[in-house]
Amino acid sequence: MTKSVKVNKSALYMLMSAVLFSLGGLFVKTCPWSAMAMNSFRNIFAFIVVYIFFSSQGKKVRINKINIIGGIAYAVTNIFFVMANKLTTAANAIVLQFTLPIFIILFSWLFLKQKPLKNDLITCSVVFAGVIIFFLDGLSAGNNLGNVLALVSGMSYAIVFMLKSFDGADTYSPILIGQLICIAAGLPFIFFQTDYSLPTVFMIVVQGIVQVGLAFIFFIKGLENTPPVTAAIISTIEPVLNPLLVALFYHESVSTLSLIGAVIVVLSIAVYNILNARAK
Repeated sequence: MTKSVKVNKSALYMLMSAVLFSLGGLFVKTCPWSAMAMNSFRNIFAFIVVYIFFSSQGKKVRINKINIIGGIAYAVTNIFFVMANKLTTAANAIVLQFTLPIFIILFSWLFLKQKPLKNDLITCSVVFAGVIIFFLDGLSAGNNLGNVLALVSGMSYAIVFMLKSFDGADTYSPILIGQLICIAAGLPFIFFQTDYSLPTVFMIVVQGIVQVGLAFIFFIKGLENTPPVTAAIISTIEPVLNPLLVALFYHESVSTLSLIGAVIVVLSIAVYNILNARAK
């Protein structure tokens, strides 16, 4: 297989993962279960899919301090993002989580002593302005708790992305550990749900297998040969497509302030990722 074919195939994997991840908002909005119960049940099937994939690659889960920290960060990301989708709009939830590169910049400065560059500081300032707009909108919409949870989700997601900077960490063990934490944390809530109809249960199972498990596998495969610039551009599809699907099928409207904030955050992060990838 030629290099160009490999690149095109990997780019397709990235696109498929972004599309599958973007279905998260719609799944959460339409599911009658509570956030904790749904997240626990879907992670059971996501764990099975991801574990089978890694096992087929000859990899084993490694339990150490840094991977456990990563697993906790992944669980917080997962749980808070689902809760945020229940409390605020899908647009707010995904765009505020999409601020994770900003937290990577800040955490790298604080913990790894990596001084931010001029572009880093400019991007942080612009994104911060966009985030403020979300909370100004939340004052009237009553969704600031959901906005806070989405922002914390982006913060914890940044920790997951930074794990490779620390000794003893790998890319797969924290995910599997985090999925087990999600399952354990939400398991008691499953027994308090009232809707166990076949459509509801089937929807959560599909969500776990496809929207979480399979999407993650596509993402790993996509990173193998996708050029950084291409990956950065494709990654912006998720925060754009996610609220559009919710608006189309769930009829959730997006306020003008939220839309302005979303444009500021998504465009600034996208431009930053592209410029940073080109520089590297």
